[in-house]
Amino acid sequence: MDKIKVATVALNQTPLDWEGNEKRLVKALKEARIEGVQLACFPEMSLCGYGCEDVFLADYLYDECLYVLDAVLPHTDGLSAAIGMPLKVDGKRYSALAFVVDKKLQGFYCKKHLANDGLHYEHRWFTPWQDGQVAEVEVLGQKVPVGDLVFELAGRQRVGFEICEDAWVPNRLTGNQQKYAPKIICNPSASHFAFQKHKTRQQLVTKGSELVDGTYLYANMSSNEAGRIIYDGSCIIADTGKIISENKRFSFAEVQLDQAVIEVRKSDAAKGEGLVKVEWQPQYADLNVNAEVTSFESYTVDEEFLLAETLALFDYLRKSYSKGFILSLSGGVDSATCAALIYCMVQRAVNELGIERFKERLSYFTQIQEAETVEQIMPAMLSCVYQATANSGDVTENAAKSLADEISSTYNFFDVESLVQGYKSIVGKAVNREFTWEQDDLALQNIQARVRAPGIWFMTNLRGGLLVTTSNRSEAAVGYATMDGDTCGSICPLGGVDKTFLRNWLRKVEHTSICGCLPIPSLKFVNEQEPTAELRPKGSEQKDEEDLMPYDVLDYIEKSSIRDKKSPADIYNGLLEVFQADPEKAYFWLEKFYALWSRNQWKRERYAPSFHMDDENLDPKTWCRFPILSGAYKRELARLKSQIFK
Repeated sequence: MDKIKVATVALNQTPLDWEGNEKRLVKALKEARIEGVQLACFPEMSLCGYGCEDVFLADYLYDECLYVLDAVLPHTDGLSAAIGMPLKVDGKRYSALAFVVDKKLQGFYCKKHLANDGLHYEHRWFTPWQDGQVAEVEVLGQKVPVGDLVFELAGRQRVGFEICEDAWVPNRLTGNQQKYAPKIICNPSASHFAFQKHKTRQQLVTKGSELVDGTYLYANMSSNEAGRIIYDGSCIIADTGKIISENKRFSFAEVQLDQAVIEVRKSDAAKGEGLVKVEWQPQYADLNVNAEVTSFESYTVDEEFLLAETLALFDYLRKSYSKGFILSLSGGVDSATCAALIYCMVQRAVNELGIERFKERLSYFTQIQEAETVEQIMPAMLSCVYQATANSGDVTENAAKSLADEISSTYNFFDVESLVQGYKSIVGKAVNREFTWEQDDLALQNIQARVRAPGIWFMTNLRGGLLVTTSNRSEAAVGYATMDGDTCGSICPLGGVDKTFLRNWLRKVEHTSICGCLPIPSLKFVNEQEPTAELRPKGSEQKDEEDLMPYDVLDYIEKSSIRDKKSPADIYNGLLEVFQADPEKAYFWLEKFYALWSRNQWKRERYAPSFHMDDENLDPKTWCRFPILSGAYKRELARLKSQIFK
């Protein structure tokens, strides 16, 4: 039986980076030709990047994509490729793929099912293509078919398609994909990362190969492409229900080629609209067919968190041309996690790329170009600042300094108490009174957080770096952060992760090497503390969980209400069962959560961009929309209260 070599390609593209995107495409095609690949599948929106947002509404974007397509065509000598791109047909916009064969454009397949949930808004920009519909479009000086197409190579070797969401719907491979029974399916995808989502992808790909009784090629982006969404570069090749090849996920490589040799299964003779015959004979491979892969790359959630965050931080750094990170290191869990992740990012990137390639990828960052080790890179890569007021303690300062020293970052100490007193004096004169903790608790706490912002921004501007905001999802849910204080920053790496997860993860990093990154023993000084804002006077023993509620309770209510859409009554019953809480305590927690959640939507609207880590995100720009002004839950809570305390 005839055999051919196929490949999936993971790309690290950037929206609207026409020259860079073209360069990486050409590099991938060159590698494919060198390896003797006959059919390659590239990701969705390979030419322009998936995250172009409302620029998809601009006509020039479609022109630019065609220019890039025309530029890469000569590099498809001797092979065929499915390359994701947007396309306009009769004034409508589509998510499509160009199928090119041996330097010639053969036509376009258009996506039938658009993703429009969570962080996806594809219906805003594109029109879904109709099953079985075929048309013609004039591009690059020629008329080519477009629509629900299947391509037949060298007689009866048929290639069909799904584009990302097409594979996630219940009724797959319909229309001409069913009618002409292709034995090879290419799926260009831009499927966002979420914890443990890879297992679902594996199931979709193996099921697709079963449906066609043939080979399924699934290609995905590999990057923090546009700021919030992370792509893990998951590329899978399956044959008749078995995975035969997978690439390395979370790679720092800009181009990743994963290959397999497959048997060519010929389809029955057919003709008709939607079947495009291509007179091109691939060179058959004189190689052994790939056997079933018996062991897969499998990561725990803790490992996925480290891998996804470090890839995202590296891409955000270099794509924004920032010269390192600036971090207000408080000695608490959140800022310590950010510091640890940046340290792990450098370790991972240097280990994978090598020191010279690492520096080349950050060639604009002159301060690291003489470095030869991770320890020599870190002082320029991360600048930490501990900002003390009269209410700060030796325990947190020691925790911050010990961590900064161990990971070789730059450590600075700012005494900002004089700034606090200066503002108290200015405002005190304006209102003609002195302030007391009994009367002015919130204002006195918040001014301490806010005076820390100007200095850290000053440091950020001096270094040309990225200021890291340390808020987590639990704090975002209840607004436990001072706007224009500890929320200041360019990026919020932890905004998609809850506090309970972070505390557990940091304890593991203290003792354990995760994905090759060294353990950080000095984290013991962070982990042995209870979380505290340290904004009330010494002796008050301020604790976050006393100000709010236990973090595991907070996270339970947030998930039940926002993710699972449960009613207050159902959540109340869950609190009684899961936490063995007494009725008064359970109702107190519930009422407090809803009051803080509803009151603080405006804060969530203003948080720095955060990474999407799972399908429980609170980011109002990409996942969870909620009115800024509302009377939410008051009626439900009042009804519940009357039932509980009759």
